[in-house]
Amino acid sequence: TKLNFSSTVEEERHVRANDRDYNERFSYADNRIKTAKYNVFTFLPINLFEQFQRFANAYFLVLLILQLIPEISSLSWFTTIVPLVLVLAITAVKDATDDYFRHKSDQQVNTRQSQVLIKGILQNEKWMNVRVGDIIKLENNQFVAADLLLLSSSEPYGLCYIETAELDGETNLKVRQALTVTSDLGDDVAKLADFNGEVICEPPNNKLDKFTGTLYWKDNKYPLDNEKMLLRGCVLRNTEWCFGLVIFAGLQTKLMQNCGRMKFKRTSIDKLMNTLVLWIFGFLICMGIILAIGNTIWEQKVGSNFWEYLQWKELTINAVFSGFLTFWSYVIILNTVVPISLYVSVEVLRLGHSYFINWDRRMYYSRKDTPAEARTTTLNEELGQVEFIFSDKTGTLTQNIMVFNKCSINGKTYGDVYDEFGCKVDITEKTPCVDFSFNPLMDRKFRFHDSSLVEAIKLEEPLVQEFFRLLALCHTVMPEERNEGELVYQAPSPDEGALVTAARNFGFVFRSRTPETITLYEMGHAVTYQLLAILDFNNVRKRMSVIVRNPKGQLKLYSKGADTILFDRLDPSNEELMFTTSEHLNEFAGEGLRTLALACKDLDEDVFDEWMKKLLFASTALENREEKLGALYEEIEQGMMLLGATAIEDKLQEGVPETIACLTLANIKIWVLTGDKLETAMNIGYSCNMLRDDMNEVFIISGHTMLEVQQELRLMP
Repeated sequence: TKLNFSSTVEEERHVRANDRDYNERFSYADNRIKTAKYNVFTFLPINLFEQFQRFANAYFLVLLILQLIPEISSLSWFTTIVPLVLVLAITAVKDATDDYFRHKSDQQVNTRQSQVLIKGILQNEKWMNVRVGDIIKLENNQFVAADLLLLSSSEPYGLCYIETAELDGETNLKVRQALTVTSDLGDDVAKLADFNGEVICEPPNNKLDKFTGTLYWKDNKYPLDNEKMLLRGCVLRNTEWCFGLVIFAGLQTKLMQNCGRMKFKRTSIDKLMNTLVLWIFGFLICMGIILAIGNTIWEQKVGSNFWEYLQWKELTINAVFSGFLTFWSYVIILNTVVPISLYVSVEVLRLGHSYFINWDRRMYYSRKDTPAEARTTTLNEELGQVEFIFSDKTGTLTQNIMVFNKCSINGKTYGDVYDEFGCKVDITEKTPCVDFSFNPLMDRKFRFHDSSLVEAIKLEEPLVQEFFRLLALCHTVMPEERNEGELVYQAPSPDEGALVTAARNFGFVFRSRTPETITLYEMGHAVTYQLLAILDFNNVRKRMSVIVRNPKGQLKLYSKGADTILFDRLDPSNEELMFTTSEHLNEFAGEGLRTLALACKDLDEDVFDEWMKKLLFASTALENREEKLGALYEEIEQGMMLLGATAIEDKLQEGVPETIACLTLANIKIWVLTGDKLETAMNIGYSCNMLRDDMNEVFIISGHTMLEVQQELRLMP
């Protein structure tokens, strides 16, 4: 294929492993980052340009120019240049100090060491010297230097664990898995040095959850997605080592693409001062005009009598021209009404305020010995001008510790406790837990109080078993067996971890997985399922499915997701069960629980074979890959049979209701984003004091478009 190397806009990226000469033809960015605004040469012009956007500074610059004209200046230019230079210098020193710390931070990051495979030898290189196409070795607890394609790791099947807190704030570990063909390279430096695969992928972008590419190696092509990428800013965890191929470096990494361009920020105080200075300047102009008119009238009636005694130039003898010159003279004389010292005062106050923030004991977190830190003195006063707070719910208002609380299976709910009279009993810490001693692989921390569900499992009710089999198979959790029988699950989300742990305690233990198989211990017996396809969850699909072949050779599709999505894809024969389950879901949501619906389907062998051919073609497409895969997933996820629903509890963090009450008293408006059902959202709203009983009316706006929302708002009383 003939490549256009001169194109300035990338349509697709070509990266060849271990071939710097080839990759340099594309002029890809190096791995140096820059967050500082200035350098030695640009500091003066850029900083002066920013400072002269303040009207007072611009005014005094104009004033200085006027004072250099002897016909209108009655004051020395020295009286203006000294305070102006003083103000500019003080602000410049503050800006330079802030930028110095940015340079220091950049230097610290750019000079971090990384092991790079160069000419068949692993060498220590600074991050800034890493190039696209290099193969890098990472070790446990190291930061990822650039956006890498995972090639191999110390874990079985090319797995590795990463922490993405710097990218998305999530502290739970996520799993990444290399292609089987590259995971076989292991840590053999000779094999890695001979690796000459070529990656063709999307151009640099800021989408953290998406990557589309194809690896071409040994006359074969392999689809690449986000699950095979390690992004800059992540930290390698619980993995001794891994190797990765640099795809994006430096400012073209997804982390830096999300940083945006450095903008000159002005606070509301700055804007207010600019407005005040404009009004003061307008007053000054009015005063100058009035005095100039007075001077013109006086010169015509009185001053003309003295012209013959004063050796004036001919031009200045004209009364109108004299008034014109007098106007500018008064602009100079009355310059003290423009408060240039106000800017100095504000800068000093900002500096002092930043120290008060650093010293504030109420902003000190004793558990981690972490004080507040004001990293800039530019925007401090904006903290007191906050009008709106936009917050996520999970992990921000809540603890992000999920607990399996209730479930509905085949139209029957489990999880509530009743006394001998059939009345529901409130569950407390003193309520006896279910005895899971029949299961040697149980999680001892798991608590459940309804013994009827265990009885249903022991009686081998088919739908109850299928329910927990689905929970044990349909997920992306990775098991880690530290000691004999001591299982630890590494889950990309706490929801999945809670559901797999529940299945584990009820006798369906997820024990191990490979890229092709999943092994469960079902009521003590090892059962291995062939994993044929994973239909990923995303924000559009709102569901996840897996296709497996059980030991009997039967093809099964298991799916879990939002009830509103899954119910539309059920077989018509499920209508009555769907109605009952919907009532249970609304009941769970009303208690503030997070809900999911579960469904399954038997697949025909011939239909599946044809579908797999189309899936293989779509998964290697470079254009519209997601849309093509989505259409195929939609095709096979039809006519499913409903199994039931789960309900997970995520408790509020300590102090959330009190904090929100204080913010409300400060007249701060709070918006919380959540993907929960309406009933769950309202329950959480009342729990955290966003919604209160003393509110006269709570309005529910359910429009899906801007026009629908506007119409609903207009119809509100």
